[in-house]
Amino acid sequence: MKAPAKKTKPVVTRPYDSASYLTDDASIAAYIEEVIETGDAALVSHALGVIARARGMTEVARDAGVSREHLYRALSSEGNPEFGTVFKVINALGLKLSVEPKNAATD
Repeated sequence: MKAPAKKTKPVVTRPYDSASYLTDDASIAAYIEEVIETGDAALVSHALGVIARARGMTEVARDAGVSREHLYRALSSEGNPEFGTVFKVINALGLKLSVEPKNAATD
C-alpha cells in the first residue's frame, strides 16, 4: 500500500522590486552607473523610474518641476523622455551626470 501524500504549504512569492534595495546614495549611484554602462537608453529610463520610486515619485516629480503623471509616463517602458526631462530627474534625485573617455588610461 502506498502512503498518503504529504500536504505541503504553497510557496508564497512576491514580485521582485529593485527599488526596495536602493536605500542610500551609494547603492543608487552604483545602480545607475551600471545601467548607463549598458548603453541601453530604455534601460536608463527604466532605472531612473526605479530610483524615483525608491526616493518617492511625488517628491522627485515636484523637485524636477514636472507632474507625477508626466514622470510616470516618461519613465515607463513605453515612455521616451526628452533629454531635458532626464536631466531634471537626475538633478532632482541628487545625482550628477559625468562623462569620461572610453579608453581612459588607468593609473
